[in-house]
Amino acid sequence: MPLLRVPYTDPLPPPHIIPRTAATVSGAIGCLTDFLTAPPSKNLKLDTARNDRTVLLSGAGISVASGLADYRGTNGTYTLNRTYRPVYYNEFTSNHEARKRYWARSYLGWTNLHKARPNIAHKAVARLGELGVISSCITQNVDSFHPIAHPALRTTELHGYLRALVCLTCRTEYPRTAFQTQLSTLNPAWAAFLAEVLASGALDTEDPAQRRARGLKTNPDGDVDIPGAPYSTFRYPACPTCLAAGTAGVKVDSDGGWAADSTGGVLKPAVVMFGESIPQATKIAAEEAVDGASRVLVVGSSLATYSAWRLVKRARENGMPIGVLNIGGVRGEEVFFGGVGEVNTGREAVRASVDAGEVLPAVVRMVEEMRGFKGLREEMKMDREKGVA
Repeated sequence: MPLLRVPYTDPLPPPHIIPRTAATVSGAIGCLTDFLTAPPSKNLKLDTARNDRTVLLSGAGISVASGLADYRGTNGTYTLNRTYRPVYYNEFTSNHEARKRYWARSYLGWTNLHKARPNIAHKAVARLGELGVISSCITQNVDSFHPIAHPALRTTELHGYLRALVCLTCRTEYPRTAFQTQLSTLNPAWAAFLAEVLASGALDTEDPAQRRARGLKTNPDGDVDIPGAPYSTFRYPACPTCLAAGTAGVKVDSDGGWAADSTGGVLKPAVVMFGESIPQATKIAAEEAVDGASRVLVVGSSLATYSAWRLVKRARENGMPIGVLNIGGVRGEEVFFGGVGEVNTGREAVRASVDAGEVLPAVVRMVEEMRGFKGLREEMKMDREKGVA
């Protein structure tokens, strides 16, 4: 049976740093560099893994510096808002009112998500890919930052992406930007409210206290909650492909909004919602990425979703060294680091709880210097100063 994405909200224990020197930023940089440049482990069980490559598994924590909310960080949704409950797949697909609530909140949150950009950590991943250190990326994130930052590095978007919608009837994809424009047209009062919110700067701050003071609760994946808002008034369009084809059961009102008695043409975000199965092809691609690497590095994920946790478990079973760079606890991490030797500089395993934006760029510089890129950079700088093309 395909995997289901469901939220795991139990408190996570504090991290057990490995090795002890990884407790500081400088120590973590050294340990991660050692981890990424070590020869393939003798414990690898698959011949396909003996290639000195790393598969990266990223979570929401890597995108926080881009201005996006996460789930379990210091200011994460499950940390500050214990009552937060995402819309589940079965609710979305079967309940018109649930879809109104989802799209109203997504409508308000899309502006920030759309203008956000990959941060320095994503760019460091791109460079590590260019250096041949990272062979592929598996991301739980739906913000599309990885494919934007490093289009040449193979990326598997484990939980889909928010840049598009998919019709539940005909499976046609539809760009989110065009959908946002349609939502504004169908909901002029909400559009006016969004303009007021943007003008007030309420969406400019990422401070949760300031957001709450202005009546907003910001959650991951472009969701903005306004307590007491009239979500039942919100309208959303039907699939344009189904409408053009005259698909039976697809109905709209006089303005083009999805009609309550319609039986098809529902547009859903192209993400794997909580309670929804991960597509088999995506699951296989992620497993192949793990099996084809010598080690796995987790960045910005608490591995609270089983779909991600099981991939690291698979790596462990393959005899692969595991590195985790995440602020705060990680689900079941004691399973991954059991039996790590006392004499370990990072080659066998790394567990650090420091900022990826501080660590990864520095790791890039160390790898470059190890591979002779420092002198090349200095030569290029001298050429630029001399005006050499």
